[in-house]
Amino acid sequence: MAITWSNMTAADLGREIGKGRINPVELTEFFLDKIAGHALAPRIFARLTPARARGEAMGAASRAKAGQRRGVLDGVPLSWKDLFDTAGTATEAGSALLKGRIPARDAEVLEVATRGGTICLGKTHMSELAFSGLGLNPITATPPCINDERAVSGGSSSGAAASVAWGMAPAAVGSDTGGSVRIPAAWNDLVGLKTTHGRLSLQGVVPLCELFDTVGPLAHSVEDCALIMAALEGRAPADLGGCSLSGTRLLVLETVALDDLRDRPAKGFDDALARLSRAGAHITHAAIPEVAEAMRLAAILFTAEAYGIWEATVEAAPQKMFSRILDRFRSGAQIAAKDYVAGWRRLHVLRRIWAEKVAGYDAVLVPTSPILPPDAQRLMTDDAYYVSENLLALRNTRIGNLMGTCGLTLPTSQPSCGISLMGAAMGEERLLRLGIAAERALA
Repeated sequence: MAITWSNMTAADLGREIGKGRINPVELTEFFLDKIAGHALAPRIFARLTPARARGEAMGAASRAKAGQRRGVLDGVPLSWKDLFDTAGTATEAGSALLKGRIPARDAEVLEVATRGGTICLGKTHMSELAFSGLGLNPITATPPCINDERAVSGGSSSGAAASVAWGMAPAAVGSDTGGSVRIPAAWNDLVGLKTTHGRLSLQGVVPLCELFDTVGPLAHSVEDCALIMAALEGRAPADLGGCSLSGTRLLVLETVALDDLRDRPAKGFDDALARLSRAGAHITHAAIPEVAEAMRLAAILFTAEAYGIWEATVEAAPQKMFSRILDRFRSGAQIAAKDYVAGWRRLHVLRRIWAEKVAGYDAVLVPTSPILPPDAQRLMTDDAYYVSENLLALRNTRIGNLMGTCGLTLPTSQPSCGISLMGAAMGEERLLRLGIAAERALA
């Protein structure tokens, strides 16, 4: 593959800007032109922000010329999932329920990243109100998977992943409530970082389940994810120098995560384990029964909160929704308050048990998804298939959300098959250092 701006990492583009070899204005025009001329762009971008992008690029170019760049990503364009408020630009979260919703100010993470010099290209399509791991959205658009245009790209940050995989953005910002960064990243052969709940601001982010929602990047490399997380937080990025797998202790989770693996995800995971082992990691397999109990709580905790947040909006115009998403929201109406409270109390106990059992390991490993990206047309016509594939798509990633971890998915030798590393809560820097060493081993 010839090296062009469309397949360079965000970090490499930033370094070239710093060396004076790339002008941020020309770089921004390159990506705007790429989007405008790409046949798949309407399925990936909900709307562009060209005037904003050009203004931000001019500022970045002036800072670069004056030697006053604000960081490696100053002047690098990013795409943003359409649930991040963007001042003066519609933010509709993939739903007709929010059509014409124009916020007055940016989401806090977008404000912070913009102050750091990143450029907002526009907003990407997503699963309706972020409530699906598949990325199928007949209400707005269904972005395509990089490895099969007929397949979904994973949700709910579907367009975010597609924008990067198809070369229309160097990197993207998405959100993850049950796997919405990691699934589309894995299915499109990208790196995706799920941050710990509470690590990054949710102010100005259209919610799904506020007690599980997180913000995270999708990109070509672990370094990009580290730089973007720092840009979203307004802090210095993690030091990724001198990282090695030698002597690290990794735990393969046997409970739930290895059940019903399809052939290619299993092959990709096994090959990845072999490569990590050859690079010096000590790998142990173990069951943690508490994970199975936590998974049984998911139907209570996620759906009850989602319906509690959205009931009034949903029930005011249910005919505007994709019926399968509507059904999923409405399932939360059947959850009793006492069961929801008891579920959260029990989950806090299970999280403490999990933390004790994995404390001696640098990360816990699972296949990011046990399945491959499903065919979009079959998902539309086969109700049972939609339900089964959606639950399977979200199953392994949801473990991290339930246990309150941070998580990183990396590509494996098999297309659309990722391996996930789960780290301790608020342990993103440590996880990213482990991830960059793992990335080299898996390359």
